[in-house]
Amino acid sequence: MSQPTESAGGRGVLGASPPARQAVLAAEDARWISTFLEAQAAERDAARNTLLAYGRDLRDFAGWLGRRGLGLAAAGRADIEAYLVACDAEGLSRATRGRRLSSIRQLYRFAWGEGWCATDPAVELRGPGRGGRLPETLSEEEVGRLLQAARAHGRTEADRLRATCLLELLYATGMRVSELVALPLAAAQGDPEMLLVRGKGGRERMVPLSRPARAALAAWTAHRLAEEEAARTAGRPAQRHLFPSRGKAGHLTRVGVHAFLKDLAVAAGLTPARVSPHKLRHAFATHLLAGGADLRVIQTLLGHADISSTEIYTHVLEDRLRRTVLEHHPLARPEDP
Repeated sequence: MSQPTESAGGRGVLGASPPARQAVLAAEDARWISTFLEAQAAERDAARNTLLAYGRDLRDFAGWLGRRGLGLAAAGRADIEAYLVACDAEGLSRATRGRRLSSIRQLYRFAWGEGWCATDPAVELRGPGRGGRLPETLSEEEVGRLLQAARAHGRTEADRLRATCLLELLYATGMRVSELVALPLAAAQGDPEMLLVRGKGGRERMVPLSRPARAALAAWTAHRLAEEEAARTAGRPAQRHLFPSRGKAGHLTRVGVHAFLKDLAVAAGLTPARVSPHKLRHAFATHLLAGGADLRVIQTLLGHADISSTEIYTHVLEDRLRRTVLEHHPLARPEDP
């Protein structure tokens, strides 16, 4: 790929009026971002949600630069650092700031590789690091209440089968919600003991199913196959997803799953704000580790490319070890009166 424009952040329009110069910078920045995103999609098979996140982050950064009379090509390390300070001042979380820096670093790595800039201004920058606090999760008792509520949730038997299958799969596998809703019906046929999941960056992994999840999946799949047979008989087009929808994507959306879980939380007597697909993913990992599972196994099941993403859960192991010492070490026992 070649550089989409020669102005290098506006150096070729220094004599233009401020509005005209800003328009040129905005157009050039937009070409940088769109070309980068196209490359990510074509060369790395980046997921749609990943591309959307990159685009949002980079447009925010470009807009911040533009308000200061700069473009992406002219920005230096000090400008990127000032932007991150501004993000912190806005109250953005550590995770959000880290993600934005990651997007910026990948853009400049790409731009430098394409010869759009002489140096990479973000190459030595490091993110804010991970917080030591585990995102809020759900207890085993709370998950049990949600599962019980799912079995009675909905006006029809089909509604209840779908609700139970959705929740059982989320908790039993730790899948991301985007992975769950994209599952094809074909993946669930034949009463499988494991599911093939396509995760971030197109990476595939196998996730085992618990007995309750397998039973819930079999019941919902039988209903879906009956639906497809009726559709064929009536001459209607097939719906290939396990959780179909009439929407553009052809399957249940992430927003739809979020809304479903909020309703389910109310039915289970839980605060809706405490229940989300990602908190069920946290619960899956936390409960596995508390039960003695190896961290590397959990990394594989969650689809984390880097073990550092999984190490956030080690506080569970630390708590368990601490309790073991306090309860069983002779010097930790309280003295008899």
